[in-house]
Amino acid sequence: MSDNRVYIFDTTLRDGEQVPGCQLQTSEKIIVAKTLEKLGVDVIEAGFPISSPGDFQSVIEISKAVSNPVICALTRANQKDIEVAVDSLKYAKRKRIHTGIGASDYHIKHKFRSTREDIMERGIAAVKFAKKYVEDIEFYAEDAGRADLEFLARMLEGVIAAGATVVNIPDTTGYCLPEEYGAKIKYLVDNVKNIDKAIISVHCHNDLGMATANSIAGVIQGARQIECTINGVGERAGNTSLEEVVMIMKTHNDLHLETEIKTQELNSTSGLISRLMRMPVQPNKAIVGRNAFAHSSGIHQDGVLKSRENYEIIDPADVGVASSSIVLTARSGRAALKHRLELLGHQYEGEKLDEIYQRFLVMADEQREIRDEDLLTLAGDATLADSQVTLKSLNVTCGTTTPSATIEVIYQGELKKGTAEGNGPIDAAVNALHTIVGQRVALKEILIQTITSGSDDLGKVHVQLGRDSLVYYGFAAHSDIVLAAVNAYIDAFNKVPVKVEA
Repeated sequence: MSDNRVYIFDTTLRDGEQVPGCQLQTSEKIIVAKTLEKLGVDVIEAGFPISSPGDFQSVIEISKAVSNPVICALTRANQKDIEVAVDSLKYAKRKRIHTGIGASDYHIKHKFRSTREDIMERGIAAVKFAKKYVEDIEFYAEDAGRADLEFLARMLEGVIAAGATVVNIPDTTGYCLPEEYGAKIKYLVDNVKNIDKAIISVHCHNDLGMATANSIAGVIQGARQIECTINGVGERAGNTSLEEVVMIMKTHNDLHLETEIKTQELNSTSGLISRLMRMPVQPNKAIVGRNAFAHSSGIHQDGVLKSRENYEIIDPADVGVASSSIVLTARSGRAALKHRLELLGHQYEGEKLDEIYQRFLVMADEQREIRDEDLLTLAGDATLADSQVTLKSLNVTCGTTTPSATIEVIYQGELKKGTAEGNGPIDAAVNALHTIVGQRVALKEILIQTITSGSDDLGKVHVQLGRDSLVYYGFAAHSDIVLAAVNAYIDAFNKVPVKVEA
């Protein structure tokens, strides 16, 4: 194996799942595990088996469901934890025990109320005990980011001698600066005599927003495993983001660091985790945020249209995004307007383009975003503008009965009415709409967020619709969340070009 190979240890199902409100059922964990296997992760930390019967069973079922990744189970440094973990891994094709103990004086004195020597003995004993059952043993020195370096080096030397194959150097509180954390890894590489017998792993938290930077600093200095989660989910401010570290190493070829991650699966994997964990991805999130490849500044739009590399260091296709998006706002320039009009079948140059652009700016100052039907209106083509939907009324019945909805809209210049049932009130309302408009568009994502607090919360809904590899966005806000969702759906639907039947 190449010395430049960096192993990706995914802990979405263990550390990531510790986020309040993000707990998954075993069936959902199996879906995630299979997706991580498809993504190409090397190690899946499947859970903390002794923590609950559900976690124990999840590790068992995940072990049955996947074949290629190593399945890892977390323990504390005691025999009972390790015995339970060993039992949970009995079906794993490749198995690892991840055991350890606190290494900083904060943990030694205030958490364990012990001494450095006692803690070291307990860590070594745990590795020796686990080694009786499993060959692949990872040792975590919790809070290593704040640990005394000389003591940390002695502890690692001891656990490696006892049989540890991987030594994890967690920045548990996200305290370290990247230069400091990198120097810590280098010190261990240079001062742990038997370090060549183990892989150094980095496990960084994001309390100060430096988890990704610290992880990269660590691998630059010799670590060869990164512990991370999809979307950076995790306790407090989260963990190192898998998609970020992977794309940093792929983009910076001069680092000569390689992974086995199939990066084209990153965007879809991010969306799956966001949906299952009910954890929206912030729009400006690196790599997988919906604005990661969106351009609204006129200068940027002109540059991207001339050559993508002017403003994009990553090809969207490399992470599974169909294409960059040019968002038309008052900040957009003539180049972006001309480009979008051409996509809609209208070619304009010179004075005519200038005339449309001036009218575009007036409209853009009044609206946050210019839609395709707005452009066609500016261009004198009413085909799409006439096909847009305007909600007039919505009545929904739900509860112990099958959800149903009746909707009235203005469509193609006429008041039309539709009724349908669905799995819930929103689904019923959308189904009722489609009895009128006929054309169904794939619902890729619907996110509902609370803006205010109290029983009369104002809810904001974000919708993504997809057709022909393109994505259309819709937004709405209302105290009635069903009404907000339907308005957001209509907002997105109105941006989808009408399909003309041959």
